[in-house]
Amino acid sequence: MNRTKLLLSFALLALAGCNTVPSTNVHQPMTARPAPAPAAAPNDGAIYHANAPLALFEMKRARNVGDVLTIQINEKTNATKKGNSQASRKSSDSVAIPTIFGLPGKTFQGTSLSATGDHSFEGKGESNSSDTFTSTITVTVIEVLANGNLLVSGEKQLGINQGTEFIRFSGVVDPTTIGFGNTVSSVQVADAHIEYRGNGYVDEAQIMGWLARFFLTFLPF
Repeated sequence: MNRTKLLLSFALLALAGCNTVPSTNVHQPMTARPAPAPAAAPNDGAIYHANAPLALFEMKRARNVGDVLTIQINEKTNATKKGNSQASRKSSDSVAIPTIFGLPGKTFQGTSLSATGDHSFEGKGESNSSDTFTSTITVTVIEVLANGNLLVSGEKQLGINQGTEFIRFSGVVDPTTIGFGNTVSSVQVADAHIEYRGNGYVDEAQIMGWLARFFLTFLPF
């Protein structure tokens, strides 16, 4: 009976590990609700209303906490690094022992010694990296900064078969960069945090087991 309970506990832990939401570094919270509307709006005219900031000839754009904004993620990075170093050193030494009469050690007198050395080193290294990330995510304004910029954050979850994909985004948006359709490109977002992670059997298979990681920390080979 105890053995059955133990096996059941291990099975529940394994299932819990598969359903764990990946950790994130984006700004929290990842959504915010707008401020509650006033009890009664002032009656200040048929056209202009103090509590309605939308202008007559302006399309709706994100500007307040709780508003949504669509981010066009178009990230592409290319990096190349090359290194080449070369060093060479040569040396030559010669020593002669003169013949001096009347001194001991006549066996070594008149002997000449010479030594030469040659050392060279050559090293080369090259590294290339290329990444492309294209997607669309709608985020929420979670804070309006003192200068009018918008701090946005959001998450998109996609359940695919036995796994879940997470797309997360946060950053600071200048309202002047918001284009048609209430959208902005990710390359125009400051302090952008972009994440694409997932969990499930496929992702678990790519992670080294905890016991292997433990031995890898101190094994010298």
